[in-house]
Amino acid sequence: MFVIIAGGGRTGAQLASVLLSENHQVRVIEHRSELLSRLHRELPTEVIYEGSPIDPQVLERAGIRNAQVLAATTDTDANNLVLCYMAREMFSVARIIARVNNPRNAWLFDENFHVDVALNQANVLAHLIQEEMSLGDMMTLLKLRRGRFSLVEEKIPVGARADGITIRELGLPDQCVIAGIIRKGKVVIPHGHTTLESGDEVLAVTDQDGAHRLAELFARPGNS
Repeated sequence: MFVIIAGGGRTGAQLASVLLSENHQVRVIEHRSELLSRLHRELPTEVIYEGSPIDPQVLERAGIRNAQVLAATTDTDANNLVLCYMAREMFSVARIIARVNNPRNAWLFDENFHVDVALNQANVLAHLIQEEMSLGDMMTLLKLRRGRFSLVEEKIPVGARADGITIRELGLPDQCVIAGIIRKGKVVIPHGHTTLESGDEVLAVTDQDGAHRLAELFARPGNS
């Protein structure tokens, strides 16, 4: 995958390092001298393109016409929005991701500026806090489909509502599927007639509503 990262601050530099470690092709565009000196210490020279990230000629030299993804990570929301718009309208980039610096500007980061994914750190933190508080001991292992679904894991305590109940009897919503059970160190492939036992570590793929339903079923007695 070829990714253009517009903005070489801490976010952009770290993103480049991670993508390079996974053998992706990366270009980082930055014009500020104080950041360029640090980038040259942290990243291969051939990855770094000097110039303004919102200059179409600089974007051309960096190879944006061949990029599958643009990540707009400058420290100015206006620049990030301009980048997103240019990337789609001028260069037909398929996937556009933008950093939201000021949460009050988050409403602007939508399809009108061709933003496919907006990273609003304030919303992400708030969502994580709410999720952790509402799901009890359940652990989120992986986010899927832009966060709409999650791979979650939880151990069934003694006395939970799900203890001794078959999967079919749980009444789980359609968007919640139990994918595996780890029982006494062995993997159990779940079926509708499989009975859950205390001590089972249950893996499930679910949306948010399904996760809350599982949290209710797997809660410790007195916590449901």
